[in-house]
Amino acid sequence: MSEPTDEIAVRTIRHERTLIIGLDRPAKRNAINSAVTRGLDEALNLLEDDDELWCGVLAGGPAVFSAGADLAEGAGEPTERGGIAGIMSRVRPKPLIAAVEGLALGGGFELVLCCDLVVASRTAAFGFPEVKRGLLPDFGGVFRAPRVLPANIAREMLLTGEPIDPERAERLGFVNRLVEPGMALDVALGLAATICTNAPLAVRESLALAQAEINGDETADWTASHAAIDRLLATADLAEGLNAFFERRDPVWRGR
Repeated sequence: MSEPTDEIAVRTIRHERTLIIGLDRPAKRNAINSAVTRGLDEALNLLEDDDELWCGVLAGGPAVFSAGADLAEGAGEPTERGGIAGIMSRVRPKPLIAAVEGLALGGGFELVLCCDLVVASRTAAFGFPEVKRGLLPDFGGVFRAPRVLPANIAREMLLTGEPIDPERAERLGFVNRLVEPGMALDVALGLAATICTNAPLAVRESLALAQAEINGDETADWTASHAAIDRLLATADLAEGLNAFFERRDPVWRGR
């Protein structure tokens, strides 16, 4: 894994009482590295700590929301308040809306799963390609997807590695607003503005109770996920999957 750099990969803009948090690593398809982790952590800390901010919008680029973890660099060290990628195990008091244009795959999809509402354009796609590399979604997706999607759909995505399109995601109740290309951020900001017309403390209490009902205590889930990844890290199939990815060829699995 490479050392952290001074790269700025996340940018923030205040829009009235909403903080826009934008992934900004287009050359790497917004892959999550240490700079993204650091930037997300700082942005979400700002959202949580600033009393003038009541809602957040997490956006990617116009063509790719995020292609997932950076397989070459790694995602960097977990942060104290946010965990993996600065967000995956964060307890957030304020609503966060995902504005998705293009691909949200692997860790990118897991970023979306961290959000409370989802606005997606018709260019979006959501998927877990990890099994195609000998891995599993270890940023929480393996246990969070079955909570917000029908069980058979979550299993299909986890086992096939194939994405679903935004129309299907909306029909399944995962996407709150399906919009035309280029409109995800604007519609997400409109949704945030509606939320911000309401009493902020009432919104936060409502969100906390809903999240407790949906997610519960994830301690055991994280422990099981980390243990599964440790087992996969020791396999020849993982090495083959990563080699095949970088060599742009199909992997040859051996089941060991």
